[in-house]
Amino acid sequence: MTAFPRSPRLIKGAIVGLDPVNPLASVIVFQYNPDTMTRRLEARSMGGGDTNDRSEAFRLTGPPKETITLNIEVDATDQLEVANPLAVASGVSPTLAALEVLLYPKSEFVIQNEMRARNGDIEIVPPEAPITLFVWGPTRVLPVRVTGFSITEEAYDVYLNPILAKVDLTLAVLSYFDVKVDNPGHDLFMAHQIAKEALAVANLQNAVNNAGGRVL
Repeated sequence: MTAFPRSPRLIKGAIVGLDPVNPLASVIVFQYNPDTMTRRLEARSMGGGDTNDRSEAFRLTGPPKETITLNIEVDATDQLEVANPLAVASGVSPTLAALEVLLYPKSEFVIQNEMRARNGDIEIVPPEAPITLFVWGPTRVLPVRVTGFSITEEAYDVYLNPILAKVDLTLAVLSYFDVKVDNPGHDLFMAHQIAKEALAVANLQNAVNNAGGRVL
């Protein structure tokens, strides 16, 4: 798809999986940024309501639970037109696979746990998924958990490889409430919250100026 030559070059959104063993375990750069994104925030609070503790009605126990839903499209048409070898051989399957493996435990750990179980080990530790980041511009790099997604494959090549697909993604944002202090996601979310607070202060100044007053 050819854009108007004078239009600004947009930063692409992305989903990035980080693994200590494999620093870039999975990288999915959005081919086309979605036009819309839905964010749902639910307060973590205590007191009030059914608890009858009115003195704690405004007490927050942590940052809100945030869920992000968005739809991304992957299309191999442009790559097929220039005979990109990967697109010719697999269509958009590699991009879909990069998303899907975020929900799979690593096969090597599954095999190791199966071997331990056969050897009589009682304690089998479930493997950890890579740290997953949702990147949406320089001010929003958020640790997330991919809680689920649906894939609609809309076109295929002669080998039945999908060449056009739409993915409906659901992401749960992980805050410092959800991860350990030494987890990189802790600092990333804290930086995100500090940036959000700075924007809120800027909005206050703007609101006061629009009202004809000034901030003391």
